[in-house]
Amino acid sequence: MSGKSSLTLIAQPQDYFRELVTSALGRQKVMTQPETEFYLVNLLNQFMTTDQLYSRDEQGAMKDEPLALMLKEALETPQPEAQSALFRHVGDVSLYVAGYFQDSLNRKLVDVDYYIGIGGSAYQQVATRTMEENILRAVYQELAEKFGSFVEVLAEISDKTAPKTEKDLLRMYELWVRTRSERAAKALQEAGILPNKTIGKDWQ
Repeated sequence: MSGKSSLTLIAQPQDYFRELVTSALGRQKVMTQPETEFYLVNLLNQFMTTDQLYSRDEQGAMKDEPLALMLKEALETPQPEAQSALFRHVGDVSLYVAGYFQDSLNRKLVDVDYYIGIGGSAYQQVATRTMEENILRAVYQELAEKFGSFVEVLAEISDKTAPKTEKDLLRMYELWVRTRSERAAKALQEAGILPNKTIGKDWQ
């Protein structure tokens, strides 16, 4: 990749993040190009510090904006390069939050599907508008098309890295009852809990 591209990949991704992403992609049976896998590794590294989740104003101060306002700002930005950067930030934040904090989102009015819709659209905008080399357009296109799958990949990583308590397991069980998520079922089974498939059928 060109060193001039705005997409900065880690020269030597931390083995920890690479192993997590590669393993989760394999277990989720998500096929992806190597550059997109590097993007996911870089995303995890980028958001190790939570202040990266926030956009910044002209003075560099952090802004806590709802995704809808961030998307509106991106649509109204006249400079193409700045516009693409804003769309990419919306996509990155949506992917990370929907994956890493999926369980907490399921308890809020704004759910995972909302983030998937906005994030996938944002990456599609980047893929359409970017003037960079073809490989970068392909990365953003794949992020847009497989956004929901990549959310599940990050959610699995979150499950494996976050400490588990009885409260966490209860939330995971509630998630499984509502969604029948295979990821949630596997997490429960690893904890010695066998989900009852007859529970919650009336909710479907």
